This record gives sequence, C-alpha cells and structure tokens, in this order.
Amino acid sequence: MISCLIVEDEPLASDILQDYVKLVPFLQLKGVCTDAVYALEILRREKIDLILLDIHLPGMKGLDFLRTLQDPPAIILTTAYHEYALQGYELSVVDYLLKPIEFERFVAAVNKVQKLSLSTNNKEILLIHADRKNIPIPISEILYIESQKEYIRIQTLSSSFYPKYGINKMESELDPSRFLRVHRSFIVALEKIKAFDDHTIELPGKSIPIGGNYRAAVASRLKNLFKAH
Repeated sequence: MISCLIVEDEPLASDILQDYVKLVPFLQLKGVCTDAVYALEILRREKIDLILLDIHLPGMKGLDFLRTLQDPPAIILTTAYHEYALQGYELSVVDYLLKPIEFERFVAAVNKVQKLSLSTNNKEILLIHADRKNIPIPISEILYIESQKEYIRIQTLSSSFYPKYGINKMESELDPSRFLRVHRSFIVALEKIKAFDDHTIELPGKSIPIGGNYRAAVASRLKNLFKAH
C-alpha cells in the first residue's frame, strides 16, 4: 500500500482526487488538507509515501512548501497552470497533472509512484531520480553514500549520482546486511571494504571517516563480520 496525502484548497478538485484515490487499490488516503502548514503537521505524525500537491495554495505556495521538505515523499503536482512544470521537475517530482485531471491520467501518474516504490524495495536495484531522469543503480556497484545537505551522493564503481534525498531515509531503505552507517554523513557498502581501523574505512579509491558516535557500533559490527586471524 502507498499512503498518500492530498494538499488542495479547491473543494471540487479535492473531492475529485479523493474519489480517484478510493478507486486505486494500492492507494491509502491518510489525510486531506487545504494548506501547507496543516500538511506539515500531518507529515510529522504520519508516514506518507505520496503527496498530491496543488501549486497554488493559500499562504505558502506548493513549490515553496516542497522546498522546505528535507526528505520529501513522492510528489505529484496538480495545477491548472502548465508554466510551472519545469520548476516541478527540477524539484524531482514524479509527475505533473494539469486540471481538470482525467482519471486515466491520474492512474498513469500513481503507477509511476508504485513502480518507484517496488524498484526501491528490490534488493538488487536502487531506482533514483536525478537530473530529471529515473536511474536504476545496481546495488552491487555502490561503494558509499554521502550526505550533501538536501542531496546525497551515491558513488558507484564508475559514476556519481546526486538525487535530492535524505541520508536517514536512504539508510532505512537499504539492506542492513549489505550497508553500514559509519558517520552521520556516510553509509558504506560492506562488501567493498578493503581495510579499516578505529578511525577510517578504506574503499577502492576513497577513505571514509568513522564518526565518534558510531565508532563502538562500527567496530563491533566489522570485527564480527571480518574475523581477524
């Protein structure tokens, strides 16, 4: 199930979206709100996978609200104005629906969210959104993940990718048997570790610091994983 939140101040548009959500078996409506402030309150207490977000909201506008989210869920923008499409895709939205929204178009948009969710949960592929594209990354090629403010850097054997994503959320979605958080800014692939001591982990072409708050847990995990002889 994909939990969703409708953020829409027009009653008719809100009613239509609620009806559409009820017709899609894998969607679960968690809330309906008419402004961004109320939406923030819901996000604090509920796990939301998808926001159906109107751009023209009272007070804080939809795109401004989106920019305040550190670890945003999947976003589908809804608006009567096509000129905001580019800004939306620069913020890595999944889709952009023009009002009046047809049900067939709505289903196509939420299907994209479902595919993203299934791909993220696939143990062999990590599907990210960067540079306005959906990019599948083989898990086996990832060396480390580094937090860079509102973005993360995913470093593979051959490339770097910079999706707008929080490292805490990424950590929760990775297989803990294959990845380890070693610093507030770094997650490493256990199978890529070449050497380590109490302060650093050596990966191919990169030394990763071990954070002081993580040191004891990291040492215990690595010593159990790599038995010394």
